[in-house]
Amino acid sequence: MLSLSPHPGSFQIDATVGGGGHAVRILEAANPDGRLLGIDADPRAIERSTQRLAGFGDRAILRQSNFESIGEVAGDSGFEAVDGILMDLGVSSQQLDDDDRGFSFRSDDALDMRFDTTVGIPASEVLARYSEAALADVFKRHGEEPHARRIARAIVAEREVTSIETPAQLAQIVTRSTPKPRSTRRRRIHPATRVFQALRIEVNHELETLPAALESCLDLLKPDGRLCVISYHSLEDRIVKRFIARERRGCTCPPELPVCVCGKQPRVATEGVQPLLPSEGEVAANPRARSAKLRAARRLPA
Repeated sequence: MLSLSPHPGSFQIDATVGGGGHAVRILEAANPDGRLLGIDADPRAIERSTQRLAGFGDRAILRQSNFESIGEVAGDSGFEAVDGILMDLGVSSQQLDDDDRGFSFRSDDALDMRFDTTVGIPASEVLARYSEAALADVFKRHGEEPHARRIARAIVAEREVTSIETPAQLAQIVTRSTPKPRSTRRRRIHPATRVFQALRIEVNHELETLPAALESCLDLLKPDGRLCVISYHSLEDRIVKRFIARERRGCTCPPELPVCVCGKQPRVATEGVQPLLPSEGEVAANPRARSAKLRAARRLPA
């Protein structure tokens, strides 16, 4: 919470509240009268965090929504200007542990992967409807999968025989259709990891919604307010890194112009090490944190 710097009386937003772990620490640091708005697209996450944050009473307000609507949700909840916003991107530990959500490689339940199951189509429908070329593009673009074409071809061949309905089925197809990694380090990572990541990003439109959400976050911050974003793969981190760099630079004029004509001023300054990586102790306590990168920015006065 050091980068976010919550303090008594501050207004904070946890834009991906999940099970409420970060929210608890923020509210404790903001005692006795700081308030928090928790947002999550997943209704189960809202249920879990509601129970966990019950002891904070009306200091904690929870709303189910995708973070792309953070501006509207914040305004409706009385959080028009805030001191800090946290975004912990990707899939949560609770979602990974929910076998019926489709995030686990070993699950025999429905291959869904949507955070909000009332919106969009499940991952099983993506596998059934997309062409081989479209599937390969998803795996390459969202998962940076080097064997994207080979995996897509195997999926199309399999669905001609039987429908692909479970995560375990998909994991087996990917494992059979890709060569065994040569390095010991790569062998510790499940061969379907990138494909599952790509499908999750596709069905939830994660990369499309992130830039708009970052813009809205900056508009909500008070001067000296903090934006902290935790990402877990290079695609998300690249978007966050470029956004902060652009807003830190300000001017968007071509470099050949002798003077600035756009008039755009820097809106943020970076805070601390960029990116901040987890310590060995943090990774030992939570192996899923090994790929986490935290980037923080401070809102400059207008």
